[in-house]
Amino acid sequence: MMADSSIVEEIRISSRLMVRELGFMNHTLAATDYSPSVVHTLLEIEARSSLTAAGIVQILGLEKSSVSRMLAKLVKAGELEETFSSEDARFKQLSLSPQGRETVRRINAYGNERVISALQKMDSSQQRVVSKGLSIYAQALKACRDDSSLDEKSTITIVSGYHPGMIGRITEMHGSFYAREHHFGSFFESKVAAGLAEFSGRLEKPCNQIWLAMLNGRIVGSVAIDGEDLGNNEAHLRWFILDDGCRGSGVGRKLIAEAMIFCDQKQFSAVQLWTFNKLTAARRLYESFGFTLSKEWQGDQWGSTITEQQFTRK
Repeated sequence: MMADSSIVEEIRISSRLMVRELGFMNHTLAATDYSPSVVHTLLEIEARSSLTAAGIVQILGLEKSSVSRMLAKLVKAGELEETFSSEDARFKQLSLSPQGRETVRRINAYGNERVISALQKMDSSQQRVVSKGLSIYAQALKACRDDSSLDEKSTITIVSGYHPGMIGRITEMHGSFYAREHHFGSFFESKVAAGLAEFSGRLEKPCNQIWLAMLNGRIVGSVAIDGEDLGNNEAHLRWFILDDGCRGSGVGRKLIAEAMIFCDQKQFSAVQLWTFNKLTAARRLYESFGFTLSKEWQGDQWGSTITEQQFTRK
């Protein structure tokens, strides 16, 4: 059923107002020193007695590495306790510590006070309408995310070779991600575009290849092997990038796996890649495929001083 445009606008305005008034624009939430994602995590663990890290990723829809860092900080701060799962010793169950239970008690008291104060501005019939309407809307939003996840997992495919629009789309993903996360600018984006354009003219050579993750006809990830720019029978892994919605889904691992199979088939003496030290999730992925850190230095070629790294797979 199509929604009336005026209803859509009303809901969007109300949603923005709720985000502001409930404090989600702030760095901390619910009169704590914690971010909204941390507060939400503590509440979800309380509601289920215990959760694994994977369960929190699924519930909150956050990226795996971000959740891992957040949970490690909460364990160190004394808010959470870890125990090995009785069903599978590879997984740890996370539960609230006594300190964590007290923190959640204060969060709930604060939240209840805010809700009660708002409900007191309404009559009983309005209170029931708000309660029912919010419940229905929240479940509808969750259903949209569930449907999106199912569609993504079932339709993402890995293809190789040139695809129309490839140069622009891969450049866009690089430019958007690195500007947002690391403040790289037009120089970086221009260099990505120029390098891709030059490489695309060499794709017919058997030592070069590119792999694209496709979702409903749209490129959502890429990686390339340049088999000639380094010389010495060494391969260069280039332009590994994922769309924001694909991180943590396993698509990156599939792309790197295709690239490594190609390198082994071509019998390169080594595979080299260049990155920098803040990309911790990517580093763990590279290391899982046998890459090791071979060189590290301070560089400013992208507009700010960063610790650049070279990884090698023999």
